[in-house]
Amino acid sequence: MAKASDVKSGNVLRFNGELVTVEEFLHRTPGNLRAFYQARMRNVKTGKLVEYRFRTDEEVEICRVETNDYQYLYDEGDFFVVMDNNTYEQFNIPKFLFGDSARFLKDGMNVIIAFESDEPIIAQAPTSVELEISYTEPAVKGDTSTNALKNATVETGVEIKVPMFINIGDKVKVDTRTGEYIERVK
Repeated sequence: MAKASDVKSGNVLRFNGELVTVEEFLHRTPGNLRAFYQARMRNVKTGKLVEYRFRTDEEVEICRVETNDYQYLYDEGDFFVVMDNNTYEQFNIPKFLFGDSARFLKDGMNVIIAFESDEPIIAQAPTSVELEISYTEPAVKGDTSTNALKNATVETGVEIKVPMFINIGDKVKVDTRTGEYIERVK
């Protein structure tokens, strides 16, 4: 067990039986009162935000989390199968850990997975990916003078908004957090 003074932002704690990541951890010394630590933490499983005040001598359990790069292989039911690039060992990672960015994953892509005692707790896709446009309507002459957008389907089957000059077969860079078009890739 560690003291509250040992905790830093980004640590993973076992708090009330649940795993939480520390987003903000501030030391407060209000006037003539005792000092305390104000923590803002997010539950790893539910995403719920928790705020708590720790006494300076309060004991906390800091979990040992191993984060590594893995290669996404394929989709299998409610799981994504990933492979460790060093040992070639394969793991099943629940889809919900990736959130909305899961729809932009394609075979061979590198992802970041954090494990706490052989249980995956955090999964991160790259912030941007390059995908090929598999279908889009051709632009109508005269529509290209403004910043008009049209629907396009990328190779993973997701529909995004792209500028009028994008055609079938073009590669585009997409932000996986928002699903927005960033730029055309040469």
